[in-house]
Amino acid sequence: MSAIPKERMTVEEFLAWSERAPERYELVDGLVFAQAAERAAHAKIKGEVFVALREAIRRGSLRCRALPDGMAVRIDARTVYEPDAQVYCGPELPADALLSENPIIVVEVISPSTGRNDALRKLEGYFRLPSVRHYLILSPDEPLLIHHARGEGETIVTRIFRSGVVALDPPGLKLDLTEIYGAAAPEDPAGRILERDL
Repeated sequence: MSAIPKERMTVEEFLAWSERAPERYELVDGLVFAQAAERAAHAKIKGEVFVALREAIRRGSLRCRALPDGMAVRIDARTVYEPDAQVYCGPELPADALLSENPIIVVEVISPSTGRNDALRKLEGYFRLPSVRHYLILSPDEPLLIHHARGEGETIVTRIFRSGVVALDPPGLKLDLTEIYGAAAPEDPAGRILERDL
C-alpha cells in the first residue's frame, strides 16, 4: 500500500499519485485523506442511486450521463472530492479522463465517519462549482434524502424527502425514492414514516 504523502499537493500531483494508489483517497486543501471502509448498506444505496440516476436520464431522453463513485471532482487547485455518484450533461468525457469538470448533480451517501464532512465542508465545496445545481445526501440506513438545490444568487434551498419523487431541474430528472430504497413504509397524513409489522 502506498504511504499517504505528508506534503501538500496540487490536484495534478494528487491525480498522478492516486492513479498508482490501491485505495481511494480525496484531497482537501492539499492534504491526502484515505476513504473509510464501507458497510454493505452504504455500498448498496450508493449502487442503487447510481442506477436510479442512470434510468431517470434514459426515461427523460437527456443528453446527460450518470457516473458511479471513482470519478473525481475538482473543487479548487488543492481540493478533489470523489462523490458516491454524479451526473454531468453534454459531450461524453474522454475515456482517459480522471476528473469530471462540470457535474450538475453530486451525491454522497453518509456514513458514521463522513456525515459531518458531507453536511458541511462538501456542501460548501460542491456549490463553489458553478455547474452544480443539486447536492443529494442519502442515508444508508433508512429512506432519507436531503436535497440541496442552487437557488437565486447565493441561496441554497434544502428539502427533505422520505418518500416520493425528487425533481432535479435542470436537467429535468425525476428521481423516485422507491427505486433507491424499495417500497417505503406507509406514511401518515403528517408525512412521518410509520413503523410496520414484518
